[in-house]
Order: sequence, then C-alpha cells, then structure tokens
Amino acid sequence: MARPERLPPAERVRERLRALAGDRTADRMPAGYQRLGRVLILRLPSELRPYWTELGAAWRQELGVATVLVRSGPIEGELRTPRVERIAGDGTETEVVEHGIRWRFDAAKIMFAAGNRTERRRAGMLVTPGETVIDLFAGIGYFAIPAAGPGRAGRVLAVDKNPLAIRYLTENAERNGVRDRVVPVLGDNRSVPLPSHEADRIFLGVLPSSLPWIPRAVGLLKPGGWIHVHSVEEARDASARAVAAAKEAIGEAGGTPLGEPGAREVKPYGPGRIHVVVDVRVGLGGPTEPIARSPERGAGSASP
Repeated sequence: MARPERLPPAERVRERLRALAGDRTADRMPAGYQRLGRVLILRLPSELRPYWTELGAAWRQELGVATVLVRSGPIEGELRTPRVERIAGDGTETEVVEHGIRWRFDAAKIMFAAGNRTERRRAGMLVTPGETVIDLFAGIGYFAIPAAGPGRAGRVLAVDKNPLAIRYLTENAERNGVRDRVVPVLGDNRSVPLPSHEADRIFLGVLPSSLPWIPRAVGLLKPGGWIHVHSVEEARDASARAVAAAKEAIGEAGGTPLGEPGAREVKPYGPGRIHVVVDVRVGLGGPTEPIARSPERGAGSASP
C-alpha cells in the first residue's frame, strides 16, 4: 500500500492555522517563502498579524530554521536595507552556500536576492584570469568574490558605502580564500578615489537602474574593457530597451560600444517589469569596431 504523499511545508503550516483560526484566515496565508540558511523570510498580509507568533513557531518546526522574519515594507534607501520584523527566534546572522561560495550576512540588515543566483555565478564565468575588475556596488561581495574565485581575476576593487556590507565583504573574501585579490573600498562610488582607465571589467549591479553610473565607469575602464549594466525595464522588449539605453548612455559619456551588446533577462521585478543586464565592450571614442571576443568564456550572453 502506497504511503500518502506528505504535504509541502506551506500547506502543513496552513493546516495548523486552519485549526486555529478557520478556513477563511488560513486561505489568506501565501505559500511562498525565502530561506536564507538558518533564517526564513515571509510575506504575510496584515490580517494575519494576530497569528504571527503561532505562524513563526510553526515555520520553525516545519523547516528547522532558527529565525523567522516577515517583510514589513520595500527595500529602503541607498544602502538597500531590508524592512523586516522578527516573529520567531533571535539571531539574524546567517550563511548561504551557493555554487561553492559561502556568503555570511545579517538577513535583517543586508539584502540578499535569491533570484540573482545565476547572475552571481555568471560573474565568475565572465572574468578572464588576471583581469582588473571594479565592482561599484559590491555589497557583501556578490560579484567581487565570484570574479576573484572562479574567475581568477588578478585584482578586484570592491566599492560600497555601507560599513556593514564592507565588513561582511571582507570576511567573505577571507572565508572563500580570495582576500589577497579582493580590495574592499569603503566610500561613495561617485567620489571615492579609484584608478582611471585601469579596469578590464566593471560591474554596475544596482537597481532600478545603473545608467547614471556609466560616466563613472567609462572613466575607470581600459579601452576595449567590459561594462555590465543592470536595469529594470518594461517586460515588452525589455532586452532591446536595456541595450538601447546602455548604448546611448555610453555614447553620451564619451565611449563607443564595440559590436552589438548582449543582454540577459535575470528575473521578474514586479508586475510587468524585468531585471535585465547588458554586457557591453566599450572603446573610448572613435568609430564602432567589430567585437573581438564574447563577454563570457565560450558562451553567449543573450537571454535564453
């Protein structure tokens, strides 16, 4: 006789809520959740607030996590600080292992987007060994550590204005054995001193748009180097829109796109919008030239 199928975790929690508060209330509970190591993050409607304590305890038991947080608002300010409330457990520091890289951070104070997992891995695939790389929005090392680790970059200048992010970045570089090649730089990326025209590759990983930082990137890039431009676009023709905007901004900054940029759609970003990254090789003035090599070792960069 076949065993009955075990319900998914969210449905098991829902059944507990149903027993406590009835069908209508239980049906209001979303099934989605984000697990970041020992910390679980939920989105719960305000109608369920009277049951948060019970729900927190149920989720801890069902998934074996230490702490449960509920998102209480959008990401806040230039430091991209999560707005969360703790409903179960205590400590919010956690560790996520992703493609062999260990990321430690405080989930209540540092944003970690699970939907960017493939893009973090791709950062290490883009880099050619020995390159000089600049990440102008380094956070806890999202692109800097893959660039230095799997990518074998010679030096990575990792810039962030958030002291807590820089602390975790430094620790994560040590934890992953790349501290000798990752240089944490605490400061505003618009004004912090950085070497001009020495970077082979620059990551601009800020949303909703990194276009305002293209002039800064062009001033740091070697002729023929790569810029990776992140933005949020309307879903219809998202890649084409992102490429056109990046080319225009590079031209206005005194650069020249070399060949046709590649674009990759990373993830949905709210209703009707898409997070896109454009990979573009940039010359400094002069006519457009044919592209010399792919931005990714042996692999195309266009969105599948």
